[in-house]
Amino acid sequence: MSLKQNLHNLKEKYKGKKIAPLFNGFHTFLYLPNETTHGGTHIKAADDLKRTMNTVIMALIPCLLFGMFNAGYQHHLATGEVEKITGFFSGSFWSLSNLWVGAIKVLPLVIVSYVVGLAIEFVFCIIKGHEIEEGYLVTGMLVPLIVPVDLPLWMLAVAVAFGVVIGKEVFGGTGMNILNPALTIRAFLFFAYPTWMSGDKVWVHDAVNRAGSADAISGETILGSYAQNQEVAYSMFEKFFGFIPGSVGETSTFLILLGAAFLIFTKIGSWRIIVSTFVGAAVMGLIFNAVASNGIIPDTSKFYGLMSASWYDHLMIGGLAFGAVYMATDPVTASQTNKGKWIYGFLIGFISIMIRVFNPAYPEGVFLAILLMNVFAPTIDHYVVQGNVKKRLKRAKVKTA
Repeated sequence: MSLKQNLHNLKEKYKGKKIAPLFNGFHTFLYLPNETTHGGTHIKAADDLKRTMNTVIMALIPCLLFGMFNAGYQHHLATGEVEKITGFFSGSFWSLSNLWVGAIKVLPLVIVSYVVGLAIEFVFCIIKGHEIEEGYLVTGMLVPLIVPVDLPLWMLAVAVAFGVVIGKEVFGGTGMNILNPALTIRAFLFFAYPTWMSGDKVWVHDAVNRAGSADAISGETILGSYAQNQEVAYSMFEKFFGFIPGSVGETSTFLILLGAAFLIFTKIGSWRIIVSTFVGAAVMGLIFNAVASNGIIPDTSKFYGLMSASWYDHLMIGGLAFGAVYMATDPVTASQTNKGKWIYGFLIGFISIMIRVFNPAYPEGVFLAILLMNVFAPTIDHYVVQGNVKKRLKRAKVKTA
């Protein structure tokens, strides 16, 4: 008997039972469902929700791999085992031990994120009797990339449970949530465990400690250094390509931009939102630069460090680029109209830098800005549509007259 026939027999066996959605979820993970929609007019296309989610995951894989490498590199750099990377052909760049040390810490975050999140998805699909929704495929990959590498696994598990249940399932599941689930998880961690999410620590794990025990070394991240008015000793090369401390997947602006190009090419990510977010951040950065350079804010002020950071530095440090490409473009929670996307993205970038500067205790405001604009996205679209309606009514009156 063929594999196809066996799967068909199993499907018939579980048909109508509570566990049927669970079986269908595993069955269609790599195979196209053999069911079609009924009634109404539908657009025929080769893509579906699962393919869309898998495409976003492919765009995230480079950030994940580099995040593991960078975690190991920051560890070896702090312990003095390697020197700073000055180019792609320096010896330390090709050290597999960097990737290995980072993988030891990052992969458990990925596993916990998927196990807890998908388990809750399975429970809800069985209780409600609907098919498994593939929305968490992307959320499960995003979450480990936007948290510190040393975040305790139990904290991540609690936050994922909160984010999936409160951020998505209570609204009806994938496609119905008003807030980005991954950012809801990050917000929960920020408010519940602020000391772990403060952004002022660099994780370093001495896996081969001479004394035979684990050790940890802490130091300022690049945003923390700016917020404390300290000198930032990172070159443009390091900032752009990501050889700086930070959350797992958001340090390499280069790889994030490559991911953006891939998402735009596949027509999954909105280039309007991405571009307008960068423009909004640059405008706010230039405004703060003008304020700092004119002496309105003294260099002893607690706001001076991030105000004096150049506008292009703001685009490369912290999670701004990652948020603009992978979070702000979420089609469920973002604006839907073209003009609305420009407004939505611009305000995200503008508010992100404002929060970053005026909140030196936690110098990162991207996720708060995106969550805020998630709430206002329907309002933006409403006024854009009403504006178009009014213009058409005026044109209609002119023609009638």
